Formats: sequence, structure tokens, C-alpha cells
Amino acid sequence: MKYIIFIILFTIQINFSNATELLIYLESAHKNNPLLNSERENFKATKENINISISKFLPNISVSGSQSSQKNTNSTDKSGAKISDSNNDTFTETISVDQKIFQGFDGYNNLRKSKIEVEQANFKLKNTEQQTLLNSARAYYDLIFKIDSQKINKDNVDLFERQVESDSSRLQKGEITLTDLAQSESSLAGAMAALITSETELATTKTNFERIIRMAAPNTIEDDYRFDINLPENLLSALSLSEKNNPKLILAKLDYEIAEKEVFIQKGQFSPSASVNYTQSKNKDFSSTIEDIDRETVKATIKWPLFKGGENYSSLRKAKFKKEQNKLILQDTINEVKTDTSNAWSVFKSSAGVLRSTQSAVKAAEIANEGITLEYDSGNKRTTLEVIQSRSLLLNSRINNAKAKRDFVISKFKLLSVLGGLTLDSLKNS
Repeated sequence: MKYIIFIILFTIQINFSNATELLIYLESAHKNNPLLNSERENFKATKENINISISKFLPNISVSGSQSSQKNTNSTDKSGAKISDSNNDTFTETISVDQKIFQGFDGYNNLRKSKIEVEQANFKLKNTEQQTLLNSARAYYDLIFKIDSQKINKDNVDLFERQVESDSSRLQKGEITLTDLAQSESSLAGAMAALITSETELATTKTNFERIIRMAAPNTIEDDYRFDINLPENLLSALSLSEKNNPKLILAKLDYEIAEKEVFIQKGQFSPSASVNYTQSKNKDFSSTIEDIDRETVKATIKWPLFKGGENYSSLRKAKFKKEQNKLILQDTINEVKTDTSNAWSVFKSSAGVLRSTQSAVKAAEIANEGITLEYDSGNKRTTLEVIQSRSLLLNSRINNAKAKRDFVISKFKLLSVLGGLTLDSLKNS
């Protein structure tokens, strides 16, 4: 059975200024990622199974040669008379051709199994390719988020440093109390701790980026999330696509097909087999009375296994159990893929809502912080604690918005991978 991914059922368009930069990193991961390359080698190795299976239909040809020396001493005839000693050096050349005529369909089923295994290895490669691209996109956008987070925390430290300087001056003028200054200094210490944490997380993210993408992580990436990826309009369409194209589901179907072929192979162990052997040999110094002799032999053999100590019966039962196991796994995988698709769709939709909410929250927090800061600096009734709270709210809003941007774009890549359409070519041609 052939499984064709109809990528044309949905289109992918990614339009953002750093798309070229993203593709460079995706191409690097696609080319150099060790896990993906190991799966490519596995695919090459599995393809050889077809040649191995075909070889079972071809004749086996062997050439052999032997040389022996024989020395006869102390020989007597029937009357007891002594026979003179003799030496006999014999050299034999043999060509043997074996051709299997019938194998109880064992060879045919092995060949079909090998072809399905190659198809299975191909989809394993595609599945690993999708996972590599998804991990690469996640590493790329996670790096952008961590760079943004580090910058936001650094800006927050700068703000509190200026506030501490301003509050120190205002304390000397008697405009605020020592408690107000202590609150500002405490907030500055907390902001510096948050900055250190963000820098540590950024370093870890860079290491992960380089491990997956196999390129040095840049120190800066333009914060530009403008993009447009067209996906199915509703969950029903998404479920239909994943049912046809999800690599995990296709692999489960292929596992079941392989298990079916294994049952047929084991049944073939009960069938008769027939083969023909042709042998040609040349003997020199064959015996004391024969100098040279050439022989040609044709032999037909039919075998019908009746009993092998129960091995053939047990092997057949084992294959049937494996077939039933893979059938149950397939049923579970069908449900699992439906769940994965529904979850990916829900995350995609919810992350879009979260992104809109965080954008509104940032605008509101900026307006509130600006107003409270102006009132505080002008000597109105705003307290130091209110300023600190407004800045903390602004900091959290900006970080949450940066995280929401990352989560939203990753949710699109994740949904695309569940649908079986996340490939380098589809991204390049978008």
C-alpha cells in the first residue's frame, strides 16, 4: 500500500523579514543534525534488504578445489603377498550451481516485507525530519525570546538604577523618606537578580540552539514575528489531514502490514520446497588405475518439513501474537493522533488569544507606568511602592508578550508537523 502525502491540500506562506535567516538555520539543521543523518543511514541500510530478498530467487554458484595426498604402505593381497608401496596425489576442481524452484512463497513474502520495511524507514526519516525542523524552529524562536527577555530585564535594571539615584537626591531634599529609598534599592537588587537569571537562561538556550542547528548562535536576532502561515480553517479539516498524512499513524499502519507478512512467512515454513543442483567436477590422479575423470551431476531435491521439534508451530503462533499486538497499537495510534491534532489545534487557537491579551496588557501597563512615574517625579501623592508595582507590572507584561509571540509561532509549526506537512521544501516554496 502506498501512502502519499498530499501537501497541496494546504499551503504554507511565511512572510517576515527574517525568513531568510530562519531558513539558513533550518537548512543547517536539515543537513547536519546527527539524529537526522543517522536516520538517513538507517534508510540506506534498510534499502539493502530488497537486494537481499531478491538474492533468494537467484542461483547460488560456488567454485571449490581440493588436493589430497595418499600414501599406501605395508599392503598385501588376499594371498598374503606383499604389495609395493604407492603414492597418490589427487586434485579436484568443482563448480556447483544451486537453484531454488519453490520455497512455499517464503521468498515472495520476504521480498514484500522488505519493500514495506523500506517504506517504513522512509517515513521514519520523514518523521525525524519533521521533528528536527520543529525543534530547530523552537530553538530559533526560543533564542529570540531569551534575547528579548534579557534586554527587557536589562532595561528594567537601568530604570531602577536611575530611580535609586533620583530617590537618593530626593531624600536629601526631604521629599521622600529613607523607607522609600530602601524600597527602590530592594527593587534594584531584585531586578539585577532577574537579569542574572535571564543571562544564564540565554546562555543555556544558545547551547541548545547550537546542539540542534549545528551553527553558532547569534548574539542578536531581529525581533520580528510578522508571518502568515495558512492552516486548515477548522478542526474537522485538520483531523482529516492528520488522518491521511501523520507520519506516526502511517508508521503504525506499516508496522501492522509487516506483521501480516511475517505471519505468511512463518506459514511458508510448513510448505514444501524444491531445488535443483548442477555439479561439474574434474579429478586428476583419481586413483591408482584412473588418471583423470570428469563428472557432471544434476540433482533435484524436494523437502517437506513435517516436524521441527515444535519450532515452526511456535514461530507461527508468535507471529500471530505480534500481528494482534500491532493491530492494537494501530488502533491506539489512531486515537492518539486525533488527540494530538485536537491538542495542537487548541494550543494554536488559545495562543492566538493569549497573544492579543498580552499585547493589550503591555499597552495598558505602559500608559499606567508612564502616568504614575510622571506623578511621582512631580511630587504628587504617588508613593515609591506604587511606582515599583507599576514597573513590575510593565516588566511582566513585556516578558509575557514576548513569550506569547514565541508560543504562537511555535504552535503553528507544531500543528503543521501533526498534519504531516512540515518539510524544508514546503517552507522554501512558501
